[in-house]
Amino acid sequence: MSNNKLNKLFESYTHKGLSLKNRTVMAPMTRTFSPNYIPSPEVADYYRRRAEGDVGLIITEGTFISHKAANGYERVPAIYGDEALAGWQHVVDEVHKAGGKIAPQLWHVGAVRKLGVGPDKSVPAYSPSGLFKPGAENGVAMSKEDINEVVASFAQAAVDAKTIGFDAIEIHGAHGYLIDQFLWQGTNHRNDEYGGSLEKRARFAVEIIEAIRTAVGESFPIIFRFSQWKQQDYDAKLAETPEELASLLTLLSNAGVDIFHASTRRFWLPEFEGSSLNLAGWTKKLTNKPVITVGSVGLDEDFIGEGNTDLSGTSNPTNINGLLERLNNNEFDLVAIGRALLVDPQWVHKIRDQKENEIAPFNKKALASLS
Repeated sequence: MSNNKLNKLFESYTHKGLSLKNRTVMAPMTRTFSPNYIPSPEVADYYRRRAEGDVGLIITEGTFISHKAANGYERVPAIYGDEALAGWQHVVDEVHKAGGKIAPQLWHVGAVRKLGVGPDKSVPAYSPSGLFKPGAENGVAMSKEDINEVVASFAQAAVDAKTIGFDAIEIHGAHGYLIDQFLWQGTNHRNDEYGGSLEKRARFAVEIIEAIRTAVGESFPIIFRFSQWKQQDYDAKLAETPEELASLLTLLSNAGVDIFHASTRRFWLPEFEGSSLNLAGWTKKLTNKPVITVGSVGLDEDFIGEGNTDLSGTSNPTNINGLLERLNNNEFDLVAIGRALLVDPQWVHKIRDQKENEIAPFNKKALASLS
C-alpha cells in the first residue's frame, strides 16, 4: 500500500469537541473479563495498551445499564454502582495517561437475556413483544412504565460516563439487542406508539437519544451503533431501500446523534444494488454526519468465510487497499478495527509503518492468550 493512501487514515479528526489523533477506532468487543461485573485493573491495562498503540478512539465492550434486565452475560461490566464506576474511572485515567480517547458502549440486551444470568438471576428478559426472534418467545413484553425506566437508565449511564471523564458515549442499537428489537419488524409486534410503522418502531431509540442529549448537554458526543443484520438472522434488514434507510437515519439524527457507527460483517460489500457504497457510505451520503465503518477490517477472507468454525485464518490486511480507497473517497470518516486489534495491540502502528508481515495472527491460540 502507498503512503499516499495511508495518509488519510492517520490524519487527525475532530468533531464536536472529540479530537482524535487519527481515524482509527477500536470496535466494541465483549470479553467477559470483569468478575462481579466490575472492570478490573487488568481491564484498564488491556485498554491502556490499545491507547499506547495509538488507536484514535477506543469504544469499550458493551457495558450494561442499571435496568434490572439489561445484562445477558456473566462477567461483563456494569456501568452503574460505585464499584463499577470506580473501575471505569481507572480505565479512563489509564487510557488518558497513554494519550488515548475512550467511549463506553451503553447496552441493554433485551430478549437475548436468559434466566439465571446475574446480577438478579430471577429476572426475565424484557423486550418490545417478548420475542427473541420471529416465532421464538422469551421473557415479557415491556409496558410503558418499563420503557420509561429503560430510557431513564440509559440517560443516567451517559451522565455517569461523562462525570468520570469518558470522551463520548456510544448507544448500542445493533445486532438484535433491545433497541434493535424495537427497530426490527421481526421482533416488534406492538400496536401502540412504539410499533407498526418505521417511525413508531424508532420511537424508543429516539426517546433514548433525546433523554441522553438532555442529560449530557449539546457538546458531549453521542455515537449510535446500528446494523441491518441481527445475531438472530444475518440476512435481516431494517431498511430494504435507501429511502427507508434515510427515513430511519433522519429520525435518529434529529434526535441528537453526532456520529453513526454502521455495523456490517464485511465492510467491502455493497448495501444496496446499483451502488458500491457500503452501509457506512450510504449513512454518510444520507445524513452528512460523521460515520464509522466496521466489518472484518484487517482479517483475511479465509477467517470470515462461512463454515470456518475452528477460527483459523490470519489478521493479514488483505483488503486494506479497498478500505483506504473508500476512506479517501470520503465515503466514511473513521474506521473501526475489531478482532485484529483484539489480538494485536500494535496493529495500528504496524499498518502505519507498513509492517503487515509482523501482525499477530487471529486464531484460537491467540484468543486463549489475549491481553
